[in-house]
Amino acid sequence: MDISKCPGTGCPIKEKCYRFKATASEFMQSYFFEPPFKIKDGVITCEMYWGDQANSIWKQLKDITDDK
Repeated sequence: MDISKCPGTGCPIKEKCYRFKATASEFMQSYFFEPPFKIKDGVITCEMYWGDQANSIWKQLKDITDDK
């Protein structure tokens, strides 16, 4: 799967994010230059966060496009 991975440096939610946990391509892998998360008023947000629900949605879309 071709995704931009996240290095996760300093990110408090990286262990729940697919962009951090996914296995990198052995040939070529793109990464964010720095983790895109923000903390404001004690609330962590990340527009690029890919949690369990997003992974499930991605699988469903992939199944649809593969005609499964």
